[in-house]
Amino acid sequence: MFVQRGSSRSRVAVAGALSVGLVFGLSACGDSSETDSGTTGSSAAAIDCTPYTAFGDIKGKTVTIYTGIVTPEDAPHKESYKPFEQCTGATIKYEGDKAFETQVLIRAEAGNPPDLAFVPQPGLLQRLVATGKAKEAPAETAANVDKHFGKDWKAYGTVDGKFYAAPLGANVKSLVWYSPKEFKDSGYAVPTTLAELKTLSDKMVADGKKPWCAGIASGEATGWPLTDWMEDFFLRLSGPEAYDKWVKHEIPFNGPEATAALDAVGAYLKNDAYVNGGLGDVKSIAGTTFQDAGLPILDDQCSLHRQASFYAANFPKGKTVAEDGDVFAFYLPGETADSKPVLGGGEFVVAFADRPEVKAFQTYLSSDTWANAKAKLSSGWVSANKGLDPNNLTNPVDKLSAEILLDPNATFRFDGSDMMPAAVGSNAFWKQTTNWITGQDTKKTLDNIESAWPK
Repeated sequence: MFVQRGSSRSRVAVAGALSVGLVFGLSACGDSSETDSGTTGSSAAAIDCTPYTAFGDIKGKTVTIYTGIVTPEDAPHKESYKPFEQCTGATIKYEGDKAFETQVLIRAEAGNPPDLAFVPQPGLLQRLVATGKAKEAPAETAANVDKHFGKDWKAYGTVDGKFYAAPLGANVKSLVWYSPKEFKDSGYAVPTTLAELKTLSDKMVADGKKPWCAGIASGEATGWPLTDWMEDFFLRLSGPEAYDKWVKHEIPFNGPEATAALDAVGAYLKNDAYVNGGLGDVKSIAGTTFQDAGLPILDDQCSLHRQASFYAANFPKGKTVAEDGDVFAFYLPGETADSKPVLGGGEFVVAFADRPEVKAFQTYLSSDTWANAKAKLSSGWVSANKGLDPNNLTNPVDKLSAEILLDPNATFRFDGSDMMPAAVGSNAFWKQTTNWITGQDTKKTLDNIESAWPK
């Protein structure tokens, strides 16, 4: 098992090892491969070629892409480039590499970058821009992003006031997994507010159940699921502006906002009446792998499990993941039914060349045309592109994720630990919250993480 510190992609890769269906999986599990984009077995749909004529005649030109998305998840990506190739006569050369996050920096600093890179973290984008090799996105790409994405997404592709990278794919972490059959048989309703979630949990306890199950074991990355829990509750209790300040350390890690968030998590995960259904007591959370943590839902031993969209890959074959299936998910609600904070991750397209063919392909990838073409080819992939038709998505979890991301009230925020310095986000934050779930108090936990922040 490969885990690269500080990477939301690596977390998905661990889960994705159980399934070939996730675009965000397996970047850590395959070899580097370099191919042209052609794949067999389907033909590209015709698209309107007009947007690409503005870049002139690019027939015979080649655009290189470097990414951590490797075989087999690369196949639908490469297939989705065919309409652009047919329109323009250009060729897209794709290179996937399990060591992408390290090697892309080395290549940029050495003056040998690709034309385009798919970057899974805003922090890595900032480091690439700091090399001086990244190029600002063309006006046509920026116009697409202004039209099809929210300001929150554009901000993550912006460094020092300059826009570099359009969003590509996305994942949603603000989900709670449950059994539709149990909810129907027991008369439970999907909660629409945090208060309703608490009431539901209490009702399940009254019915003789341990409603929640959880697990945070993940090798050297043990603890990361708790960071997601805390970030979700920080967003809900203190709002996105305070969250942004916290992530940037403009307010202390151990301030009142963070204290409220971790205590709110504790009201669920350190509550003996609520956890750990089918797995043990509160301390069993630390020793349960995150892959196994939600499986007791299938045996009616627990009812609720908070985990990201990619968790769908962990349910066994033969189990239906759907609204009327064996297991499904609902949005982790906000304080009110109208507030829609969304925690998640995603990828961004940054260029290191400004040739016409590169600009044209950047523009294609930022369009609703590409988002819909890609949606028809992939399972386990979604985008926050507002032009995406959810009906083009191929599985129920993808559709649910798209509905959440595309909700007009949604406010998206990137996984905070992935944007913090490694000493915090992929070290102290993981380790200290693990200590917290096994008995350490909130104050000491947050003080220790605050002390780890680089001076």
